[in-house]
Amino acid sequence: MLRLTQAPNLAIATLWADAMGVEGIAASVQRQYLVGVAGELPPDQCLPEVWIHNAGQIDRARTLLHDLQHVPQHRWLCLCGEMVEGGFEQCWNCAALMPR
Repeated sequence: MLRLTQAPNLAIATLWADAMGVEGIAASVQRQYLVGVAGELPPDQCLPEVWIHNAGQIDRARTLLHDLQHVPQHRWLCLCGEMVEGGFEQCWNCAALMPR
């Protein structure tokens, strides 16, 4: 097994590991229970980690992790004149859907 990355919290580590599994990359979350000892150990040593089971898949896993961390953001002008930014597909002002 090889360590892929350290995650900022358990929820994100689990999402990343699950995304790896969907792509056929066997992964698991380690250190998921260490948050309870933060303070006794340095906090950065208590963060959850994502590990890859097959060393031959590490390059694919790194590429997938990069894609997960750098999701393209949309920026579009709604018909009502509102500029909508981020991952929103619906205008917050008038509830119109993002044009396709």
